[in-house]
Amino acid sequence: MSTVAFDVEAVRARFSALRTPLAFFDGPGGTQVPDEVIEAIASYLREENANVGGEYSTSRATDTLVASARLTGAGWLGCSPEEVVFGANMTTLNFALSRAAAREWSAGDEVVVTRLDHDANVAPWLELARDHDLVVRFADIRDDCTLDLADLERQLGERTRVVAFPWASNAVGTVTDVAGIAELAHAAGALAWVDAVHYAPHGPIDVSEADVDVLICSPYKFCGPHLGLAFGRAELLERWRPYKVRPAPNEPLGHRYETGTLPHELLAGFVAAADYLGSIGWDAIRSWERELGERFLAGLPESCRLYGLPTMEDRVPTFAFTVAGRTPQEVAVFLGERDVAVWHGNYYALEVMKRLGLEDGGAVRAGIVHYNTAEEVDRLLAALGEL
Repeated sequence: MSTVAFDVEAVRARFSALRTPLAFFDGPGGTQVPDEVIEAIASYLREENANVGGEYSTSRATDTLVASARLTGAGWLGCSPEEVVFGANMTTLNFALSRAAAREWSAGDEVVVTRLDHDANVAPWLELARDHDLVVRFADIRDDCTLDLADLERQLGERTRVVAFPWASNAVGTVTDVAGIAELAHAAGALAWVDAVHYAPHGPIDVSEADVDVLICSPYKFCGPHLGLAFGRAELLERWRPYKVRPAPNEPLGHRYETGTLPHELLAGFVAAADYLGSIGWDAIRSWERELGERFLAGLPESCRLYGLPTMEDRVPTFAFTVAGRTPQEVAVFLGERDVAVWHGNYYALEVMKRLGLEDGGAVRAGIVHYNTAEEVDRLLAALGEL
């Protein structure tokens, strides 16, 4: 679909959830789901619900679904199907994969994280450090909330095992130079370990092009069900010793890291979500979101202080701000009473809030995704103007 042909009302017609006065700017916490995703989940449960490996029709259909989901994951991530791992969510997958990786490490080994990260890509490393006497170093951010690559490079050393960083900040919207950071990590002999949860609804992911080693995201942030999706480089998945029950198969490689029975109905929803976004196209999505982001930035009242980049360059349309004389919670309540859904607090981005001096109360967050409209952005701005 071309940018000119993008019809937001046609997109919204695919969502029963959007037939409400509520304007959803809460996408960073989880997007709404199109009807075709809901139907895919329900259809599986109605017609094909079974465990895998059985010698009967519904079990064979489930085997086919799991294989299809791996193919869809491979297309979404830019990897091979055997490098796809499903799990409960990004956080659970990150705890599991980080612990498998750390079985090869020794006391005194180091991990570099960033102050731009969601805590799901910080806490697993801090807990590993506590368990195994590792060192966690923090790469700082600049005042404009961009990652300080020079500081990151200074944190690297011969004991660095992982550089963990976000593709995009869930708090302030900054997009990082993923390939550049991966190159720095590899030059130090470390793995490039990416949290792509917040970037995934806003642009295409290609782990091969970015040359990263591990990447994790969450379909419920891109119009799918609550699920975790990860890529692990095949040589790593083969080499690491997974935490798994003994009878569980070792093939495909990614399955070694999937504990228990997968939520098959959610895999059906994930496939439908990827098909839905594919039917719109990234060019259309990115152009529309950029237009709405520019509209928001241009109309933000003077009473609001924006944290992060002031233009749509090198960012996604996720905006953290405060309003003079009001707490973030007061602003969120005021907007909610006017059918405008935003978030307030720290959004689990603890280090960003510390760096910005916002530990007490955090900030207001408004996140734009492709199903938002210009009229909704104007409603948000008008309501902020009333404060």
